[in-house]
Amino acid sequence: MLRSTKIVATLGPASSDAAVLERMVRAGVDVVRLNFSHGTAEEHLARAEQVKEISRKVGRAVAIMCDLQGPKIRIGRFRDGSVALEKGQRFVLDAGCELGDATRVGLDYKDLPRDVEPGAVLLLDDGRIVLDVVAVRGREIHTTVRHGGVLSDHKGINRQGGGLSAAALTPKDIEDIRVAVAMQADYLAVSFPKSGADMYMARELMRASGGKAFLIAKIERAEAVKEEALRDIMHECEGIMVARGDLAVEVGDASVPALQKKMIRMAREANKITITATQMMESMVSSPVPTRAEVSDVANAVLDGTDAVMLSAETASGKYPVEVIEAMDRICIEAEQTVPVNLDQDFLNRVFTRVDQAIAMAALFTAYHMKARAIATLTESGATALWMSRLNCGVPIYALTSQTATRYRCALFRDVYPLMVKYVGHDRDELLAEAEKVLVENGVVKDGDLIVLTIGEPIGKSGGTNTMKIVRVGEHRRP
Repeated sequence: MLRSTKIVATLGPASSDAAVLERMVRAGVDVVRLNFSHGTAEEHLARAEQVKEISRKVGRAVAIMCDLQGPKIRIGRFRDGSVALEKGQRFVLDAGCELGDATRVGLDYKDLPRDVEPGAVLLLDDGRIVLDVVAVRGREIHTTVRHGGVLSDHKGINRQGGGLSAAALTPKDIEDIRVAVAMQADYLAVSFPKSGADMYMARELMRASGGKAFLIAKIERAEAVKEEALRDIMHECEGIMVARGDLAVEVGDASVPALQKKMIRMAREANKITITATQMMESMVSSPVPTRAEVSDVANAVLDGTDAVMLSAETASGKYPVEVIEAMDRICIEAEQTVPVNLDQDFLNRVFTRVDQAIAMAALFTAYHMKARAIATLTESGATALWMSRLNCGVPIYALTSQTATRYRCALFRDVYPLMVKYVGHDRDELLAEAEKVLVENGVVKDGDLIVLTIGEPIGKSGGTNTMKIVRVGEHRRP
């Protein structure tokens, strides 16, 4: 059975072996994530080439997403590697400290003293350690420990409610954008954006290097979830990632479920892609089966309408990188069986401002009411397929394209299945016949099935979808 929701898998030591990676692809990986917080440029380039080779071998379009590290808002190192902090004790975050001890620790982010004031709450190590700021003296932040525990080297720092001024793009990110362009990455994920300006800058840097990747904004700052800021960010990118880890630390874990639903809804309304991430199947780092809570978490993201669900440590460093993909595949398919189709109602609030968008919506409406076997959109850029995928009509969408980059990019769109069409002429009937042939050869349809086709004329022009045709497969071949 086809799975509508796509699976993103982070690569790492657990998935470095080519045989394991091939099994992961065969199990259902649609997009691989290269985490630029770890590894060298040479390692990432080699891994990308390995993914492309396996994708060609298996015959599945597997997209590559490069994830920028973003600003390192972290403490420094301790003389002994870690310290134990007790509730009520005084502790100093000191931008001038080289090696920390039980009384103080240094900062990788030297501007932190300028971003806080007495009364601010700092959350360290994903919120496990909570510090109340009592004073700021030059380069020193004096705090009282509210919640203690063991604190080790280079743990992350968040400010409750947001407000840290660190730029989203660092010098390392700028170099990594060039690496992503060199490997012809399909997607570029930007960490910690606060506004559309951060995404605009990332795009300009990418274009300056010759890249054309789609941008994904990782929503993980308190500032980014404010409605105006979120709309601004969405305007400057092709999709968002609901990055629940850092976001939960900044806004509080209880706020995240509602924010997840809001963000996915807003993104779909704006024709943007969504990825739901962080701890989706965390227990499978060490267990061959997920917990019931994890099953519900993945299923709820599917019901929310997310394009993709993402695995991090589960496939990067876990013991069961193949099994976790198989489990996620089963959960997604089962959840999708209960997703309601309310297409007529969905159309009531839609306004079509472009011809190609109107054709896309007409194809959905027609395929749904005529109970077509498939929708096939002949597309240069993938835009028509993306628009179609924003509404659920219960009919699978096949993006037929002669552009290799478009084929891989479409691998992340919910309900969309990319296929290559090799015809490069300009005769509409010949192209439609080729499209039908590709669908039959791939087992999508058979003689007698009804399909809805969309095409643009003149043929080969991006953004020119202007025609819809209803076809009975094999009809033109009959005497």
